[in-house]
Amino acid sequence: MTTYSFNRRRLFTMTAYGALGAALPPVARSALAETIDLPFANGERQIAPAGTFPEKAAMIIHRTRPPLLETPWSVLGQHVFTPNESFYVRWHLGDFPTHVDIASYRIRVYGAVDALYEISLKDLAADFDPIDLAAVNQCSGNSRGRVEPRVPGAQWADGAMGNAMWTGVPISQIIARAKPRANASHVAFRSMERLVSMFPDKDIYEKVLPLEKAMDGNVMAAYGMNGEQMPVLNGSPVRLVVPGWYATYWVKMLSEIEVTTHPGEKFWMAGAYKIPDRPNGSIRPGETGVNYVPISAMNPRSFFSNAGTGDRISSGADFVLRGLAFGGNSAVRSVDISLDEGRSWEPASLGKDWGDFSFRQWSFRLPAGRKGKLAVIARVTSALGERQPLQAGWNGGGFMYNPAPRIDIEFV
Repeated sequence: MTTYSFNRRRLFTMTAYGALGAALPPVARSALAETIDLPFANGERQIAPAGTFPEKAAMIIHRTRPPLLETPWSVLGQHVFTPNESFYVRWHLGDFPTHVDIASYRIRVYGAVDALYEISLKDLAADFDPIDLAAVNQCSGNSRGRVEPRVPGAQWADGAMGNAMWTGVPISQIIARAKPRANASHVAFRSMERLVSMFPDKDIYEKVLPLEKAMDGNVMAAYGMNGEQMPVLNGSPVRLVVPGWYATYWVKMLSEIEVTTHPGEKFWMAGAYKIPDRPNGSIRPGETGVNYVPISAMNPRSFFSNAGTGDRISSGADFVLRGLAFGGNSAVRSVDISLDEGRSWEPASLGKDWGDFSFRQWSFRLPAGRKGKLAVIARVTSALGERQPLQAGWNGGGFMYNPAPRIDIEFV
């Protein structure tokens, strides 16, 4: 696997021309002949051919504007680092820019600070010490289509996530230059994503982090993605990267950083992306009287990448099961495999460790000679001791879905 290294000199060259992509074209669904059946009821989706959306390969369409584009598992499952051209896309508001004037682009830093300032993209890359960090970006509703009973929202399969090597500046460095005041407690991050409506609280996309979280040294203003300038649909020129937390906090097209004295009072914090204040955010369908809190840290997940339910495998040679896992808000400690419905577990072999927040490959060898049907379950345990449950939890948002995956295969 190649280690990505972002060329900042190339960033300056590109930004001098202001080249950040093209306008989004209208997509006529009836004109897209190719479809895919996602693994749940009413799962047929259209596939947008490569080039339909700027800088993107073939993607599964859930919505065209604002775009919801899912990474096909045939691509996602084969890479530790998800190719930029196939990285999933999720926007909330319809009026985000499709072009950005790099010459005038600035991030405003203000609020409960002693030194207000603005910073350009070139200054961000030249005046601060950059870091590279591998991290999974996962939509809070990834796999929502699998949730039972079904819930409203984008019916994603498992491809509303991706892993990248992000290059950028720790938010701690940016905020330190602004000199937060003693009463500062949170940091609000706002996007160029906009909506003109009768509901002002929803019109600007904003997420808020506790100051301590924002200053942890991992949260960054990223301008590089897998060694390249990130695609405009993934948030270029700068997006917030919050390793270990769900993608709702990964603000795209970052425009404002406000140090505040409160946890956020507008829609995108106070109303949206709330989960039951219960383990794994789970409640019983129809349950009432439950306290809700903003979603935050991801939980651990594992996936099979080279086998699926219904596969018939030759018993004449060893077969190596392969997959991906991540630990949520910490590293992968182990991936374990059960061949007897969860009564016993055997350790899988782990691939290269790319860091606490990255995908990690795993493998498990099934010796030759096995015959008949076999159920296989893969379960990851994080460095914090969090372990995938065998059964899915439920909440009305379809958030945080993470049961240990099971496949039913047959050796012939």
